[in-house]
Amino acid sequence: MSRRLRVALVAGGRSSEHDISLLSARSVLEALDPERYDVVSVAIGRDGRWSLGSPELGGGGPALVSDTRTGPAETLPVPADRGTLAALGAVDVVLPILHGPFGEDGTVQGLLELADVAYVGAGVAASALAMDKDLFKKVLRDSGIPVGAHHAIRLGDPVENPFGYPVFVKPASLGSSVGISKVHDESELGPAVALARRHCEKVLVEEFVAGIEVECGVLGNRVPPPVASLPGTIDTLDHEWYDFASKYEDDGMRLVIPPELPQETIELVQERSVDAFVACECEGLARVDFFVRESDGEVVVNELNTMPGFTATSVYAKLFEASGIGYAELLDRLIALGLERHERRSQLEY
Repeated sequence: MSRRLRVALVAGGRSSEHDISLLSARSVLEALDPERYDVVSVAIGRDGRWSLGSPELGGGGPALVSDTRTGPAETLPVPADRGTLAALGAVDVVLPILHGPFGEDGTVQGLLELADVAYVGAGVAASALAMDKDLFKKVLRDSGIPVGAHHAIRLGDPVENPFGYPVFVKPASLGSSVGISKVHDESELGPAVALARRHCEKVLVEEFVAGIEVECGVLGNRVPPPVASLPGTIDTLDHEWYDFASKYEDDGMRLVIPPELPQETIELVQERSVDAFVACECEGLARVDFFVRESDGEVVVNELNTMPGFTATSVYAKLFEASGIGYAELLDRLIALGLERHERRSQLEY
């Protein structure tokens, strides 16, 4: 029997998406085949402290590092306060199931690069770029990929809206609709900017795009080229827009796969998903969110998530399941992609 791959599953984090990260990680832990993978769970607390074998992730005590489904957990041959870094250095690949700042923004990716360990998902630059929606939109515009108009408000800038109403106001660097407001008139603008500033110093005002919300998954590295899933449309049901409640409450939204759109529009969504993935130099996985504009049918990119919600029932997993790749197989492919990139880049001379 071949040696099992040792995988470090990292979750939690300092961002407001901490609980969503833990939900994703629990699903991943349940889906990883114990015959193939020896799983080390690593939890990052809201205070930024790292611990091994967190009960939140189904591990054991703070010094336990192996997957308890396969037998007694091993004890690291180092003190527990140094155990986390030692564990990361001893694994074959890291699965950083982290959402938002201090996890999905290139910070943890930089740590893993310094440790010279393989990991799943986008690298440092792509993670940082996609997290900053202001810079992300500028890169896509420069690459000829349609995006909605936006205005950035930095510290010291006047609070203004160069568009008509309604608009969306959001933190430049966050996800899961945290800190986002739909602003209907000038009286709501100031409070919406103040809310967004609780989460990020830079705030975006985005034009309202009337149309259908569509999401598409991307899977792959550079060679062979990445592939796009079937897209899906988001029906927010009784919610005015795709806010936190619509995303995470039971029956908050309905995902329609494939979308009820012309075939040429579906193919354009897939093409632009891969184009955005490549333009941002992503690898591994991403979910690209669009509007199909009501007035002319144009396919407009809204944002790209380098580590989208990753439970078995999350949009990304559902999109690929409908495309013929189940959740467990998706994880197998992502781990293989992380290992492939690390091996490829190890050949570079620095």
